[in-house]
Amino acid sequence: MRAPWNRDFWGKNEGWVETVARPPLSPRLHWMISFNETSSGVNFAVKVRPRAKKNAISGEVGDALKLSLTAPPVDGKANHACIEFFANVLKVPRSSVTIAAGQTSRNKVIRVIGLTAQQIRERLQVAR
Repeated sequence: MRAPWNRDFWGKNEGWVETVARPPLSPRLHWMISFNETSSGVNFAVKVRPRAKKNAISGEVGDALKLSLTAPPVDGKANHACIEFFANVLKVPRSSVTIAAGQTSRNKVIRVIGLTAQQIRERLQVAR
């Protein structure tokens, strides 16, 4: 496959440049984040990025899931958006998703009641 003419900094033509086709990225087969099952539900860590362009899971940061939200971090709007996002993705009622820790921080611990850790992994994998 050939790319169009490349120009260097001064505008000289270098001619055609051969490009190498890269293989498509393989989907993640497993999560590096930890899901802790307790008697009160399943807990997992989330790092929230408020005021993003769209609501989405945008990756992992250490052992936490990186979540982009369009809501601003004012008056608990980002917290409500976080709960609503996970309720929709995991297909559970909003009352089953709570923020166990980090109400005023970007680093939060989310607790989900009514699902196992394996079910949460599978549903988040589909959403990704």
